[in-house]
Amino acid sequence: MNYKKLITELINNPLVTENDITLATEGHGDFALPCFKYARELRKAPQVIASDFASNLSERDFIDHVEVAGGYLNFYLSRKARVEAVLADCADKTSIKAVRAENAGKTVCIDYSSINIAKPFHIGHLMSTAIGGSLYRIFKYLGWNAVGINHLGDWGTQFGKLLAAYNEWGDKSRPLTLNDMLALYVRFTEESEKNPELAERGRTEFLKIERGEPEAVKTYELFKETTLAEVNKVYDRLGIKFDSYNGEAFYNDKMEPIIDELNAKALTEVSDGALVVKLDEFGMPPCLITRSDGATLYATRDLAAANYRADTYRFDKSLYVVATQQNLHFKQVFKVLELMGREWAKDLTHVQFGMVSYEGKPLSTRHGHVVFLADVIQNTVDKAKAIIEEKNPVLEDKDEIAENVGVGAVMFFALGTGRIKDVDFAYDKVLSFEGETAPYLQYTHARCRSVLAKGGDIGEVDCSLLTDDDSYAVIRHLDSYADTVRDSASKYEPSVIARYLIDLAQLYNRFYISGRIITEDKKLTFARLALTKAVADTLKEGMALLLINAPEKM
Repeated sequence: MNYKKLITELINNPLVTENDITLATEGHGDFALPCFKYARELRKAPQVIASDFASNLSERDFIDHVEVAGGYLNFYLSRKARVEAVLADCADKTSIKAVRAENAGKTVCIDYSSINIAKPFHIGHLMSTAIGGSLYRIFKYLGWNAVGINHLGDWGTQFGKLLAAYNEWGDKSRPLTLNDMLALYVRFTEESEKNPELAERGRTEFLKIERGEPEAVKTYELFKETTLAEVNKVYDRLGIKFDSYNGEAFYNDKMEPIIDELNAKALTEVSDGALVVKLDEFGMPPCLITRSDGATLYATRDLAAANYRADTYRFDKSLYVVATQQNLHFKQVFKVLELMGREWAKDLTHVQFGMVSYEGKPLSTRHGHVVFLADVIQNTVDKAKAIIEEKNPVLEDKDEIAENVGVGAVMFFALGTGRIKDVDFAYDKVLSFEGETAPYLQYTHARCRSVLAKGGDIGEVDCSLLTDDDSYAVIRHLDSYADTVRDSASKYEPSVIARYLIDLAQLYNRFYISGRIITEDKKLTFARLALTKAVADTLKEGMALLLINAPEKM
C-alpha cells in the first residue's frame, strides 16, 4: 500500500509532496515528515510546523497515532490495519497490478549475453547473461513489453581464419563441436605466427564469406548453428530467453545509410584516412566510423542496430548490458546518435558491470585461463547434490532439487551484489546454506512450504494476532515488495531484489524461532500460517525474477 501517498493526502498541504515522506528511523514510528524545508516559506520553526500539521490531521483508521519529535512529524500506523492490508495485497497483488497498469504499452529493449560465434561460452559471459535475463523478467513482471536481444558476435576476419583452419585440418567425418572450433582457431593462430601466408589465407576465406560464395557461407552457417545449439543448452538450464538473435552480420546492409547520413549532416571528417566523428568538445576521443581501408567497426554496427531497434520496436528504453570496459564506446555511440538528431538517444542506457574472477584467478582467453560456463554449472549442481545427500539422504527428486540449487547458486552469485562490483566465484561460498546465498533463500522457502503442509487449510485470520514485534517486522518488509521491484527496475539493479529477499528470509526465520507456528490455538495458528504463506509466495516470486527456482522440499 502506498502509505506515503495516503499520508500526503492526510496532511493536505500544497507544500507537502509524497517525496517528502520518509521511512522513520527505528523507534520513531513507521513514516516521518521532516519539516525543516518549509521553515523559510511558512516563517515558523520546524517543530512548530510539525505541531501545526499534527493538530490539523483528521482521524484515519490506518493511523494509530502521531508524535512531534523536534522538527519531525512521526506517523505510527495501526499495526492491525497494516497487517490486514499487507496480507490482502500479498493475496491479490493489488500493488503490482497498479504498477503494471502504469507501464502498460511501454517497451524496453534489452541487449544482453551477446556471445561470440565459434568461441567458448565461459564464465565471463555470466554477468551479462544473468543481469540481462533478470532485467527481462523484472520488466515483464512490471507490465512492460520486454524485447530480449542477443547481439551475436557473428562477423569479422576471425571467421575467415576459422574457415581456413577447418578446410585445412577439420575432421569432416563427424559432427563439429564448439571445442573443435576453439582448437582449430588456436591451432591457426599458432601456425600463422610461423607461416604468414596462412594469415593471408584467413583474409581470403573471409572475403569468400563476404561475397556470399555458397561453400564458404555454408560452412560459416555451420559454425553459427553449432555454436547456438551448444549455448542454447546453457541458456535452457539458466531459464534465459531471447526474442532476437540479430547480431553483427544482420547489420551489414544497414550501415551504409547511417554513414551517408553522417556525411550529409557534416558530422564526419577524415583523420589519417579513417572516417570519424569528432567528439573533442564533449571530452571524448573521435568515434571511428570506418577504418582507412573502408572497413566498418563496432560503432558503425551499433549505430545501425540502435536505429533498427528504434524503428522496429519503438522502445521507451533500450538497455545495453555490457561490461564497464565498454563505457567509452557507448558514450561515443549515444552522443553520435544525439548529434544525428535522434530524440530517442536519451532513452539509451549502458547497464555496466564489473569483472569476474574464478577461485581467485582472473579470466583470460588469450592466456588460456578459460572456464566454461557449462562446466561451472554442472560442477555446482554436482556439489549441490552431494550436500543434499549428506543433509537429507531420503529426500525424493534429489536430481531435480540439486539442479535447482546448483543453478540458483550460480545465478545468485551473479545477481546478489551490486553489478558494478568485481566478483570472485568460489563454490564453497555460493553453495552455503547459511550465508547470503540462493540455497539459504531456497531452504527458507522450503521450510515455509513444509510448515504450510503440516498446518493444513487456513481458516479466518485474526490480524490482531500478528501485531507482535517479530510478526510485524515481517509484515513491514512484505509491504515494501512492490516498491522494491520497481526500484530494482529503475536502477537496472537485480541485487536490490536479492537484498530484499535475504532480509525477508532472515526476518521470517527470526519469527519462526520466536514461537511455534502450529499451536493448539487455532486462531493463532491460522494467523501465523497466513503470514508464512505470504512469505513463501513472495520468496518464490522474487527468486523467479532472479532466475532462481524455488523447490517445495529440501
